[in-house]
Amino acid sequence: MIERITASPSVHLRHYTAPLLVEREQYLNHLLQKGLGADRVRSAAAYLLHIVRTMELTSLRMVELIEIEAAGERWKEYTGPERRGTLPGATASYFVRFAKQWLSFHGMLVLPMAPADWFDAPLAQFTKALAGQRGLAAATVKSYSDRTYNFLRWAAERGNHLSQLTGEEANAFVRLKRTEGWTAATLATQCQALRSFFAYAESQGWCATGTADRIRSPRVPAQTTMPKGPKWAEVRRLIRSVNGKTVEALRAKAMLLLYAIYALRSSEVARLRLEDFDWRSETFTVRRAKGGGVQQYPIQYEVGEAILAYLRYGRPRCSCRQVFVTLHLPYRAIGAAGMWLVVAKRMEKMGLETKHRGPHALRHACATYLLKKGHSLHEIAEFLGHRNLQSVGIYAKHDQKALRAVAAFRLTGIC
Repeated sequence: MIERITASPSVHLRHYTAPLLVEREQYLNHLLQKGLGADRVRSAAAYLLHIVRTMELTSLRMVELIEIEAAGERWKEYTGPERRGTLPGATASYFVRFAKQWLSFHGMLVLPMAPADWFDAPLAQFTKALAGQRGLAAATVKSYSDRTYNFLRWAAERGNHLSQLTGEEANAFVRLKRTEGWTAATLATQCQALRSFFAYAESQGWCATGTADRIRSPRVPAQTTMPKGPKWAEVRRLIRSVNGKTVEALRAKAMLLLYAIYALRSSEVARLRLEDFDWRSETFTVRRAKGGGVQQYPIQYEVGEAILAYLRYGRPRCSCRQVFVTLHLPYRAIGAAGMWLVVAKRMEKMGLETKHRGPHALRHACATYLLKKGHSLHEIAEFLGHRNLQSVGIYAKHDQKALRAVAAFRLTGIC
C-alpha cells in the first residue's frame, strides 16, 4: 500500500517500522478508493505516523476527543527531526482532524453523548406515525417534524413538559414568531403542524384532550403577496456569473440551471440520482416532493452540458448515487439545507434585488417568466408539479395581461 503513494525507500522504512501499519494502510486504501489523489493520501499517511507516535498508540483503543486535542498541542510544539521541514503549514487542527477521521473509520473515537431531551421519544414516535400515513409526502413529514421540534425545544427551554403543554403555549409561540417577522402563511403552516402533533399526543394520552383545537391559526389572505423571485434578467445574470472551472463552480452552475430552468424544489434536486438521467433519450426523472409523483423532463442543452461538465470534471468518485455531493471528505449527498446555502450565497454575492434568496426564489422566477411568455396556469401547474391551479393562482393575480396570451408549452427560449 505505501509503495502506491511514494517511491522513497526512507519513507517506506518509517511507515513499516511504526505501529499499526495494517490499520493505517486500511484507511489510506479507503481514501484512494474514494477518489483522493496521491498527494492528499501521502499527506494523510504522514499525519498518521505523527498520530500513532505522538499518542503512543501501539494498538487500537477507544480514544476521547480531549486526548486527541492534547496530543495535537504537543505535536504542534515538537520541533524534532521528524517534524521540522515536513507538512508545511500544518497546524494542530489538521492533526486533530486526521486523528478523528482515522479513529472514526475504525470505530475507535469516543463521541460525547448529548443528554436526551424529554421530547425526543414522543417526537420520533409522531414522525414515524406521520410517515405511515398514506398519501403524505416525505417533504410534508419532515416539515411537520421540524416545526414541531422547534416548538418543543422552545417549550423545554422554558421548563415545560409535554403533559403541561396547552394550546396557550402553542399560541404564545405563534405570537412570538409573528413579532420576529414570520408571514401569515408560514404561521398557518406552523399551526397546522402543531395541531397535527397535539392531536396525536391526545390519542396517546400525553396531553389534555382538546389541546389541538385550542391552537388558533392566523387568517391567510388569499393570493395577496407578490411572487418572491428575482426578475428573469437577474436570473440569467446569476447563471452567467458562474463560469469557473473549479469543482464548486461546476456544481453550482448545474444546480442553478436545474432550479431556474425546471423550477425544481430543493429536496427534488437533492434527491436526483445518477440513474435518473437517461442521456440516450435526453430525459431525466424527478421524484416530486409533494404528492409523491414522478415526472420526466427533456434535458435542455445548456443544462445537460453543465451537468456533464460537473460529472466529468468536478464530481468526486464515490459510492454515493446522488448527483450532487459535498466538496470534501467524507463525500455524501447534499441535503436541501446545503442546496439552499449554495444558491443563497451566489445570489447574495451578485446583489440580486429580491427579498427572498435560495432555490425557491428561482422557482418563483421561472413560474413568473412562463406566465409572461403566455403559458397557461394549467401548464405552469403541471410543470411545477402542483396538483391544483390554486397553488399557481398567485402568478395570474399579479399579471392579468400575460394570462390572456396563452401559447403552447415549450422549454425553448427560457435559458
